[in-house]
Amino acid sequence: MATPRQWIAGARPRTLPAAAAPVFVGTGAAAQLDSFHAGAAALALLVALAMQVGVNYANDYSDGIRGTDADRVGPMRLTASLAARPSQVRAAAFGSLAVGALAGLGLVALSGQWWLLAVGAAAIVAAWFYTGGKRPYGYMGLGEVFVFVFFGLVAVLGTTYTQAGRISWASGLGAVAIGLIACAILMVNNIRDIPTDHVAGKRTLAVRLGDHRARRAYCAMIWGAMLLGVLCALTTPWALSVVLLAFPATLLTLPVLAGARGRLLVPVLGGTGLFELAFGLLLGFSLAL
Repeated sequence: MATPRQWIAGARPRTLPAAAAPVFVGTGAAAQLDSFHAGAAALALLVALAMQVGVNYANDYSDGIRGTDADRVGPMRLTASLAARPSQVRAAAFGSLAVGALAGLGLVALSGQWWLLAVGAAAIVAAWFYTGGKRPYGYMGLGEVFVFVFFGLVAVLGTTYTQAGRISWASGLGAVAIGLIACAILMVNNIRDIPTDHVAGKRTLAVRLGDHRARRAYCAMIWGAMLLGVLCALTTPWALSVVLLAFPATLLTLPVLAGARGRLLVPVLGGTGLFELAFGLLLGFSLAL
């Protein structure tokens, strides 16, 4: 039986700051449109956090029963380590996704944009079939595509839209930037796992690109997001504050380019999550100002 500490570790709390980042940017963009709504922002944050935890437990369950996590470097795997029964991990995934669905329902009701229920349903389906089902898209190299769409575009633009009833150029640029950083998190995670994923038949984008090109793709995502953040200065000069993250971005990309492997990439993974949080806070507050 898994302990509470193991369940918390299995939820991968280091990924939660990255889940909050799109809500900060989307809310900042809504404030720039003079449409900030604290209740909607809080519900959007709950949706993002619950969905992230749900995805993490779902991946733990699906990869665990497939044997993909049999030899992994990184956070606690509840299923693969036999700390919890697969059915328990699956129930935790469904429970977290249900919390996200209920918060999403409240957000839709508050905004009056009922068509967004279809978007929420698509997000839940995408969360499960990333590594679940007979043909998980994460095993076909499509993980970054769905992460970009749901943890970037949908998360940021949805947060803005449910508060303001419209989107803006700033929210669009911010959504693409956040999507790129979210993809960078997944990319560096999969660069670390290239050897084991290749053996397990998990054809992630990193496996398909190969180690050399995957590392350059990670760097392009980080610096591409920085460029888009600077471009937001066209709507408010405060957005230039993202330049403060140039040094952390350099610290993240250097070990990746230098060929760090295995456990040496774990700090980069955690650092990229914190980078997304810092980026979201800086850009969100900049837009609000």
